[in-house]
Amino acid sequence: MAFESAGAGELFLLGRLLFGGVLAFMGLNHFQNAGQMAPYAEAKGLPAPAASVYGSGGLLLVSGVLVILGAYPVIAAGALATFLLVSAVLMHNFWAVPDDQVQDEMTQFLKNVALAGGALALLSVAGTSWPYSVGVTLF
Repeated sequence: MAFESAGAGELFLLGRLLFGGVLAFMGLNHFQNAGQMAPYAEAKGLPAPAASVYGSGGLLLVSGVLVILGAYPVIAAGALATFLLVSAVLMHNFWAVPDDQVQDEMTQFLKNVALAGGALALLSVAGTSWPYSVGVTLF
């Protein structure tokens, strides 16, 4: 079992709080700054850019809170990993932007890929009992 050593459950909870908290905050940011984010989404060619901003904000907010709570871990981690990888490629395509935007887009691309890696790590233990969780799961 992954959480048998002393302090492992507490470290896992802290990791969930940090990871889920950042993602939930990012989701709130989508709602608070939708007016600035929608034109960026439109410039990237997303259909219904405002709806895309709100939808992605909702996914980040809800999934981040679910990670913190330890509820529906397969759904939360799977949705986050998928969204983060897709948005890295669609929204932060540093290979296709003008030179003055390459560094910013590459940073955002790498951030999304790293966060997707964290979501995949959580997904790998989603079938186990998470310490300090509400214990609600579908799988």
